[in-house]
Amino acid sequence: MPNKEIPAEWTVLSMLEWGTNYLKEKSVNTPRLSLEWLLSHVLECKRLDLYLKFDRPLTGDELAALKPLLLRRGKHEPLQYITGSTNFFGLEIQVNSDVLIPRPETEQLVEIILEDNPLNVTPKKVLDIGTGSGCIALALKANRSTWQVYASDISEAALNTAQLNATNMKLEINFFKSDLLRPAFPSEIDALDIIVSNPPYIESNESNEIDAEVKNYEPALALFHDNVASVYEAIIRLAEKKLKQNGILYLEINQKHGELMKRIFDAKGWDFQLLNDYNGHPRMLKCTYIKST
Repeated sequence: MPNKEIPAEWTVLSMLEWGTNYLKEKSVNTPRLSLEWLLSHVLECKRLDLYLKFDRPLTGDELAALKPLLLRRGKHEPLQYITGSTNFFGLEIQVNSDVLIPRPETEQLVEIILEDNPLNVTPKKVLDIGTGSGCIALALKANRSTWQVYASDISEAALNTAQLNATNMKLEINFFKSDLLRPAFPSEIDALDIIVSNPPYIESNESNEIDAEVKNYEPALALFHDNVASVYEAIIRLAEKKLKQNGILYLEINQKHGELMKRIFDAKGWDFQLLNDYNGHPRMLKCTYIKST
């Protein structure tokens, strides 16, 4: 284990106390929670169960498994990458440094789509642009099994992760590689009911404002773009070709870009709603496409 005063015996409690202090000295966010998460991962139990096992000794194998994870967290690597998974909308999603870690705002976006389209509605044809880990597409398919769901990404590595998640969950998603700015879509992707996207929405020149834990570990391709407005304009152009009349475009946005989004969609003549997240920040758009006659 890293150098520090070593307890006479490694138990769940002594590790929680020692490891929390170690991570605190490394200025890790939420050190106690981090240690609980790592320890429960190694012991294959729920975090709350640790508090029923305070006196349980840790074996040599468990200590050997925990040590590299603790060192990685001490370098501020996100917990989800260390353990290899995260929970998203009730699904256990595999994640790695090739894909973004899903955020609560993205779960809320999925929640909005499902609330707008209850189980008894006609099955939908859906495209998820910039799918990453596949979390949005997978959550929609898991909750609306009759929907036809497509998902694209520019990153081959991200698509491999998304496909692995779909395979693990036995969910049928049609994944394909495509660059949003130079889209090349299969011919059957047309007359869509829904397009959803969580695109890169942070300007490249704002990267210094981002938490180092995010900036240093999560894929820059999915976070940053030199011209965020051009990304959304490209999505609009694609939506105008692929959505059917009254089709809906759901987007996640930077909370700083609410006015920018209004100008972009007003200029295109779209009917849209700017939606707040649970913290009251403008983080999502719901846009209805009405074809001009």
